[in-house]
This record gives sequence, C-alpha cells and structure tokens, in this order.
Amino acid sequence: MAAPAVLWRRLRGPGLLALLARLCDRNRDRRGRTPLFLLAPLIAPAAPPATTQRPPLGCVCPRGAHRFEWVGNLVPEFGISSSSVKILSSPAEFYQVMKDQVKTAKNRITMASLYLGTGVLEKELVDCIEEALHRTGQTDLQVSILLDYTRGSRGNKNSRTMLLPLLRRYPDRVRVSLFHTPNLRGLLRWLAPERFNETIGLQHMKIYLFDDNVILSGANLSDSYFTNRQDRYILLQGCSDMADFFNELVHAVGDVSLQLEPDDTIHIEEGMEHPYEGDKAKYCEAAKKRIMQVIETARHKQCELHSASFQSKETALSVEPPDTWVYPLIQMKPFGIQIDELVTETLLTEAERGDQLHLTTGYFNLTQSYMDLVLGTRANYNILLASPEVNGFFGAKGIAGAIPVAYVHIERQFYDEVCKQRQQQRVQLREYFRDHWTFHAKGLWLYPAGKDIPCLTLIGSPNFGYRSVHRDLETQIALVTENQDLQQQLHQEQQRLYERSNEVTPTTFQDSSRHVTFWVKLVTPLIKNFF
Repeated sequence: MAAPAVLWRRLRGPGLLALLARLCDRNRDRRGRTPLFLLAPLIAPAAPPATTQRPPLGCVCPRGAHRFEWVGNLVPEFGISSSSVKILSSPAEFYQVMKDQVKTAKNRITMASLYLGTGVLEKELVDCIEEALHRTGQTDLQVSILLDYTRGSRGNKNSRTMLLPLLRRYPDRVRVSLFHTPNLRGLLRWLAPERFNETIGLQHMKIYLFDDNVILSGANLSDSYFTNRQDRYILLQGCSDMADFFNELVHAVGDVSLQLEPDDTIHIEEGMEHPYEGDKAKYCEAAKKRIMQVIETARHKQCELHSASFQSKETALSVEPPDTWVYPLIQMKPFGIQIDELVTETLLTEAERGDQLHLTTGYFNLTQSYMDLVLGTRANYNILLASPEVNGFFGAKGIAGAIPVAYVHIERQFYDEVCKQRQQQRVQLREYFRDHWTFHAKGLWLYPAGKDIPCLTLIGSPNFGYRSVHRDLETQIALVTENQDLQQQLHQEQQRLYERSNEVTPTTFQDSSRHVTFWVKLVTPLIKNFF
C-alpha cells in the first residue's frame, strides 16, 4: 500500500473479507467544524457524529469478476445488460426523455428532486403528469413526488403551488412529500430567513422513475436544467428490481417527511416523530431504521437471487449473464447513513498507480478527507470544475453573488497545495466554460491503468463537498461495466464535458475575473461548509 498510514485511518473497515486485507480502521471521531453563515447559522447545530454499522458478510456466490464487487457487500448489487443503459447528453434530451417517459407510464411515476420550478417548461411537465393520470383511469397510475420543504416553499409561487392542482384533482393517487431537515429547528428555524434556511440541510436526491425505467441525475426539475444548465443523466431501462429499490427509497424518505395536503397545509405521517418539533434523536433513529430497512431488504433479495442463479444450472443457461452492475450509494449523514462516503473514499484510496480518475463537480469544495486522498494516493486525477462565469451563483444579487469568487479562492488554495507538493503532473485541474450556460455536472469516471476507456462511473447528486457528505440527503450509483460499447459511451460523455474546458495554470488566477477580495478570503473559511 502506497498511501500514507494517516490516510488509511480515514477508512473504517466494513468487516468484510473482501476488504479486510485492504482497509485499516477508520477514526470516526473526527468532528466537522461548525462555521458561521451570517446571522442565522450562528446557532446551527454541528453535524451529528454518524455511527456506521458494520455490514453483514455478503453472500458467497459469483457476482462478476470485477475489482469493485466488494461494493455489493454494502448495498444491493443489480446485474443488468449494458443494452439497458442509455447515456443522455444534454438538458433538452433529458427534458424530452422525461416527458416521453411520463406519457407512457402505466403504473407509477416517482420523482425525487430538490425542487420543482415555476416556469412554462415545468408547467408543461406537470400537465404531462396530469394527462397520464387522466389517461390511466381511476387507480392504475400512482404518482409520488419528494421535494425539499425549505426550497420547495420559497416564495409565494413555488413547488407546492405548482403541484396543488394535481393533489386536489387526484388526492388518492398523488402524494407530495416535503423533507425537512431535523437540524433546522427551534430558534434557528425562527431566525433563518428564506434561502439562508436552505444552508442547514436539504433533500438533494435526483431520482426520476417511470414504471421500470429510472433516470439518475444531478439535475433538478427547473427550466435551466431543461435548457442551458449542463449536468449528467443516465437512463436505466426495463430494470424492475432496481426500479423497485429506488421507488422504495423515495417512499421511505417520503414517509419521514411532511405530507402536503390539497389545502396547502402539511402533516406528518401517523406514528412518525415530527422532524423539527419532535425529539430529534428519536426522529433520526426512526428515519435511519426506515431507510436502512429498504437497503438491507433489497441487498438480501439480490443476494438470494444470485445464489439461486448460481445453484440452478438450468437458469444459468437460459438467462444471459449480466455485463454491467449497478450499486446504489446512499449518503444521509443526519441519520448516520454514510455508505456513499465510505465507498467513495475506498475508491479513491484503492485507485492504483496508472489509474486515471476524471472527477467533476459544479461546486469545487472537496471535503478535507477527499482532498487528502487525492493528494496522497498514487492514481492520476483530472478534475473538472466550473469557471466563475458558469457557476450557478454568477451574477446573483447580494451575498450570493460573492459565492463564485469564494469558489475561486477554494480552487486557488487547492491548486497551490498541488504545486507545493509537486503533484502537477499527477493532479490536474480544468475549468469548464460555455457561453450563456451554467455547469452543474458531477461524478467520476475511472480508467484502469493502460486503458483508454473507463470501466466505472459514479453519477447522481453528490458534489463531493462538505454539504453532500454531512448536511444533505444524497444518492448516486456506481456503475461498473465490462461491455466495451458502454465503456465507449461513458468515455464519450466524459470527453464532451472536458472538451469545453481549459487547464488551470498559475496564469489562470491572474485574470481579473479571478480576483478575490480580502473580505471574501476572510469569510470563506467560516461559510464554506454551508454551500
């Protein structure tokens, strides 16, 4: 092992035979700082220490001879055909595919997003859902939508008002759940104004499910994400077990969320602790139990299916073996669930000399752990981030308008550290730019040593920053494939994004757009964990 011992201690061994030889004990007593964010978060609670349960041993059956099969001991492993996977490339394609999926859905439409916008395109999408409900008769099609409470309630015209007509017309077939972080409560909830209350914690998952088809993305349901805000999108078609899992996951989070009523009031499900009025510890424990039940039930089911397939030669001969594997990675630190963090850190740690990792995020603000692993391990990294002009906060009014400059400051600090450690040849940064567009893509592609196409990608909602790890509810998938055609598609996706970028060099920060004022340098360390 080439990684320094101090880095190895960042990973907690999951108690699995597949990992014991590879991981050292991880110190989980580290506490995230509790910085300030103007007035409201002065009394923000620290992120609670999460207690990661050691997962049980996985089933003993072949699941594909790839180097990442250990992930299946932590989460369900869905073996599929590469022909079921479609990479979407643009906001317009994402929007059109989603509308097409809504129009053909017969049994279920399940959506999880940060918010639903209030423009013409969003109204058209809601109209498509209403038409689908009308077309499918009295009880066939069920619609479940999960959004964040604070973001979805912002302003007089908001996500709630957009969905109320559906609720009023189809109260027995439409469910709208609004997740409220348990960390926003008491005096803090009373003091924090709109927008600022969103810094404490959000529902950030992006899951769009139609019958047995699932779209995983980082994109929200808003007009810019349908037009000129670049993200990543993957469509998994005809994958019933996987669709069932994500449907159950969204419903589980919905069960511990506030329920929107046709008269625009809210209530909590019967028997559930209130997220901000009830006992916080009891609420978090109940939420963790409900969500982990979904993960463990699906994991055991897939394990049993693998075992049955292995033991039945007749089944093995009649069913084409999978060439692609999908692992759902969940991160909900407020509830003590940190699977995505564990898997991501393990992937970064175990990346071998010669491996090439392309990592992208619209908000470059890596956790200290991720930064240490990037700088302290042997693989090569090519990190794509947003130039200030394509940052989603560029041109915003008030304090928010300084956020792109704060990201420049964070980028400069990281780049200086790369240079200080003489890692410029191994760790490179690139800035994405596209005129009149913004950049919101996030994820990772892993190219094994000596290969020019990737075998693994991470795609979903996490940004690899403090918020994603400690504050928000996140999900992404690790997709591993042995199919060269799909590997080529993933490579082309990565190339399309990186071809619109420029390498970061010392001269990058000499441009006037990269000037960071003294007050931004002063405040950034205090607020960086809130955006």
